[in-house]
Amino acid sequence: MHIIAVGAGPSGLCLALLLGKAGIKTTLLDTGSTIDDRPRAAHYAPSAIRVLRAAGVLEDVRRLGFLPGNMTWRKIDGTPIASIKDTAETRGPEGLTVLPLNLLGKVLLDHAEKNTNITIKWNHNVVGVGQDDTSAWAIVRAEDGTETKYSGDYLSGCDGANSQVRKSLFGESFPGKTWDAQIVATNVYYPLDKLGLDEINNIIHPTDYYMAAKITRDGLWRVSYGEDPNLSHAEVVAHQPAKFARMLPGNPKPEDYKLTNVGPYRIHQRCADKMTVGRITLAADAAHLCNPFGGMGLTGGLVDVGDLADCLVGIDQGLAEPQILEKYCEIRRQKWRDVIDPISSGNFIRVSATDPERAREVDPFLEMVKKMETDAVLRKEFDDSVYDICHDFKQYYKGAQRVTANELKL
Repeated sequence: MHIIAVGAGPSGLCLALLLGKAGIKTTLLDTGSTIDDRPRAAHYAPSAIRVLRAAGVLEDVRRLGFLPGNMTWRKIDGTPIASIKDTAETRGPEGLTVLPLNLLGKVLLDHAEKNTNITIKWNHNVVGVGQDDTSAWAIVRAEDGTETKYSGDYLSGCDGANSQVRKSLFGESFPGKTWDAQIVATNVYYPLDKLGLDEINNIIHPTDYYMAAKITRDGLWRVSYGEDPNLSHAEVVAHQPAKFARMLPGNPKPEDYKLTNVGPYRIHQRCADKMTVGRITLAADAAHLCNPFGGMGLTGGLVDVGDLADCLVGIDQGLAEPQILEKYCEIRRQKWRDVIDPISSGNFIRVSATDPERAREVDPFLEMVKKMETDAVLRKEFDDSVYDICHDFKQYYKGAQRVTANELKL
């Protein structure tokens, strides 16, 4: 089997590694000249850790990253409201792990370049896709206008929020909504841990809500905060020092911290109508988007490609019918609807539209988190629930228990 994967970001590279380990040849096509070096997201939930382990990269991820401590919801003055208490030791073998996405990309690329089943083609701008009964293909257009066709047995779009694969299938249709909000992602060296914050913090406030999390061992923090959606990029950048001075512990002036990145962006909750169309599939941001406050975007994308790899490996090894890809579409869209969207939307509303003085009173989740601090049974139920985003597609392999023609919609 030969797979064409569009997009050599973390999701595309991870898919290629999972397939490559199973002996499946994968050609990755990417419009860039190398991997994206922006830090961006950094947190990998236990469900994503499983996929990184299966891809053979977890040891390197853990070596370069770290397992964080508590996750706490706070008032703007730093007063704790509720906390999921943890230590690096209690996180366990599949515990939440932190490593900026650019560093994960380097790890994945290093492993991919050593796998003879994987071919990466940079500066390959995909402008369209197509398929017939036996193959799927991508059309790559060079700067001089010439076009080249890359064909495989199946094609997967892992090419991000502006996915050309998705647009080739559905045009501009991407059902969902754009929040009436603007988020500003900053990376900053400022000792928030010495000023009373935990390694992951959600600050609840009607205008100055933010998330602050340590993302590197050397003290780089990601601070993502809400800003007036009517401000331009230049106005957001100009306003950043005032926001930091007003909302961060210590009321810092610019000379008190080292800012390495300021990036305003709009946030969305969207999911494609289908993640499988014949021999073409979508995964990660190409298939669905969510705001970053629930930590479900990157994790959801990695779980997508882990499941997609199981489906494709099953087909390649004769253990599954091609219709398993329809099951992939059904289940991954269901997981977005029932898990990813509610969790990410819920935490964004929690931090941005909840009265911090009454937060535990009006928010059952925060009340549950507070009870978990002393209730071991409730904490165990919560820890188990972090795998709700997962699904075992190997149960649909031939001979596996519970496989029925109806389940596969044959």
